[in-house]
Amino acid sequence: MAKEDYYNLLGVAKGATEEEMKKAYRKKAVQFHPDKNPGNKEAEEMFKKVSHAYEVLKDPDKRAAYDRYGHAAFEGPGASAAGPRGAGGGFHDPFDIFREVFGQQGGGGGGGIFDEMFGGGGGREGGRDGADLRYDLEITLEEAARGMEKEISFRKKMACERCAGAGAEPGSKRVTCPTCRGAGQIRRSGGIITFTQTCPTCAGAGSKIDKPCTGCRGEGRQPKTTKLNVRIPPGVDTGSRLRSSGNGEAGMAGGQTGDLYIVLSVKEHELFERQGEDLFCEIPIKFTLATLGGPIEVPTLFGKASLKIPAATPSGTTFRLRGKGMPSLRGGHQGDQLLRVQVEVPQSLTAEQKKILEDFARVSGDAAEPTSKSFFEKAKKFF
Repeated sequence: MAKEDYYNLLGVAKGATEEEMKKAYRKKAVQFHPDKNPGNKEAEEMFKKVSHAYEVLKDPDKRAAYDRYGHAAFEGPGASAAGPRGAGGGFHDPFDIFREVFGQQGGGGGGGIFDEMFGGGGGREGGRDGADLRYDLEITLEEAARGMEKEISFRKKMACERCAGAGAEPGSKRVTCPTCRGAGQIRRSGGIITFTQTCPTCAGAGSKIDKPCTGCRGEGRQPKTTKLNVRIPPGVDTGSRLRSSGNGEAGMAGGQTGDLYIVLSVKEHELFERQGEDLFCEIPIKFTLATLGGPIEVPTLFGKASLKIPAATPSGTTFRLRGKGMPSLRGGHQGDQLLRVQVEVPQSLTAEQKKILEDFARVSGDAAEPTSKSFFEKAKKFF
């Protein structure tokens, strides 16, 4: 029977990058992992195949040999299932490459990404740790600048009050799991490979409940709404993440409580645009102020500030107010506020205002030459 192409097994093109192959393998490994498909021999076989395909293609030397010789690169004298002729080595356990990609430590248990996908890792004494939770919180730019304390409300699975998280009806007890005999895992054989998986009867706890709690139906947890005061430091930005240790979901059978992650987003402001630690805004000024100069009050996130406009200031000029921007999350530094002035032209004039401007234009010579001489001197070359 012809062997399946490694690239087809992963679902990638022959010229796929290392990151594309890794992403494709993660998807396939989750799809066919034995814990996700208990008792499914076809899924188990596919898990081995995609793991072996990725093991070969992730190694530049093995990939080059495969691209040149195909499966023949790993056949014949001196070859092995894990390397080309003369490369040495032996068959690679598919769970080794799975743990390498998903960040697991040890066998069969869990950690990192595996926990998030399959519902929490192993806790102490066979329990399962509670899941981490995410809470999306939107705040204003003013709140991000000053820092604040905010109360949030969310639902999570907490220890059942009736059984105190044990999962057993008060007065009853837990008994050793008859399937795994207290190990929390069972060993399965797939030809030349033997691997372990979480016991399906006790979910890895090593014991089962004699009489499940009527309050939580044996889970040891119940969904409840809880409130929490969150301290937000000055200088946070959209995407900032705060961790509240131990405020995630409760663990099962002695497992540790997960963490709560508060992910922040900062609302757009009607006046200010944030550029890192600096703030930018545009302010309109009268053409008389732009011409004659003078002081003006401008808004900041921390109150009003005074800005001196020099005489003959053209529209679009940018001024900087030191230390009026966003504070640094690391402390000890504050950004600036940048103000770009836009000179306003009056839309309507009274008869008196119009006469005064006409007199000004006449005295200035603007009536005869509305466009400056310097412009015509620069434009001569185009005529």
